[in-house]
Amino acid sequence: MNVKRAIDITEKAFFVLIAVFTVAAMLQEAWLVVENRNVELKDLLLMFIYAEFLGMLGAFYSSHRIPITIPLFIAVTALSRLIILQGKEGEPSILLFESGAILMIAIACWIVYARPKSPGLDLHLSASAGNGRQPTLCRRPSTWHLTWFQSVMHTAIA
Repeated sequence: MNVKRAIDITEKAFFVLIAVFTVAAMLQEAWLVVENRNVELKDLLLMFIYAEFLGMLGAFYSSHRIPITIPLFIAVTALSRLIILQGKEGEPSILLFESGAILMIAIACWIVYARPKSPGLDLHLSASAGNGRQPTLCRRPSTWHLTWFQSVMHTAIA
């Protein structure tokens, strides 16, 4: 067995373990809500974080990629939950910093969605290229950032 295959199997096993633990944590939280007979916004936001996390794992298994927006949505939800948990006792400056972080993440999400849809050059592994491990250039619609990065690096080096 080659090293890459062993790493892939280990990665998938850990993702399954993470999914099982996430479902267990979600069930524990649901049990606590039922036991306390009280549903609060912080509980719902925590369950939403668990659901988004499972969605991220599902996206990875279906496409072998994690869309950048899912962790960003999870971060916004986690920060919102933190603000709610702090309540009125929290320091006003901390509330401003947390709100600023939410705003920056929201702007990042907007940038990701508003990026140009024109095709750019991308590197990926192709089985038809030599031994199957050599990178080849292809056209991909979602790689404007790579092309921009390459042009910035070319300008910086020149």
